[in-house]
Amino acid sequence: MFEQTSRYSGTVDSAMLYITVISVLMLLLITVAMIYFVIKYRASKNPIPTPYHGNTAIEVTWIVIPTILVMSMFYYGYKDFADLRNTKEFDEEYSVTAKMWDWDFKYENGTVTDTLYVPVGKTLKFNISSLDVLHSFYIPAFRIKQDAVPGRQEFVVITPEKTGVYDIACAEYCGVNHWNMYKKFIVMEQDEYYAWIESQASNKKDEVNTTEEKPTESESNEMSENGKK
Repeated sequence: MFEQTSRYSGTVDSAMLYITVISVLMLLLITVAMIYFVIKYRASKNPIPTPYHGNTAIEVTWIVIPTILVMSMFYYGYKDFADLRNTKEFDEEYSVTAKMWDWDFKYENGTVTDTLYVPVGKTLKFNISSLDVLHSFYIPAFRIKQDAVPGRQEFVVITPEKTGVYDIACAEYCGVNHWNMYKKFIVMEQDEYYAWIESQASNKKDEVNTTEEKPTESESNEMSENGKK
């Protein structure tokens, strides 16, 4: 926790820290109050119970303060989530396809890999879908999780700020080999990434040219017959 791999991971960590601190303070406050009341109003000092008919100020307080705290938690988390979901401009876009029990990652130039390569410092959009059952695209280091729902396309936006190799997992039980649905998310320096993308495009082009130049079986037979003549 607290390793800032992306802009969004920092906001998630801050929200979680805020919620944890408030929860711990409330736990301490409630526990101390319980111990105090148990000691003060123990049976040996109060053998005859005293009827208590309520206190409007206390009742309003224990409704208003928890409501404010819960709404502040919601606002703190939702504000950054909304900014993330409302991002309109992206440097790169990818298609992420989940299936039992694997991931396919498709790049804008048509390249498909089972390891996801991305450039550091760029705003990246991942369009997520599933071919069969419910999966969940989860990158723990980036605090990102998005369900892959059959028949529907979802998306997440990530801006990596640190190069490295990170895990991709499926966070939704999807069958017997769900446990083994792990891939790698590799964040590269920009010049290294774009050189790699260019090499993938060149390899694909060479494969297409080789296929076009290779004669078909009928053409080969015809050439053989002509050669015999």
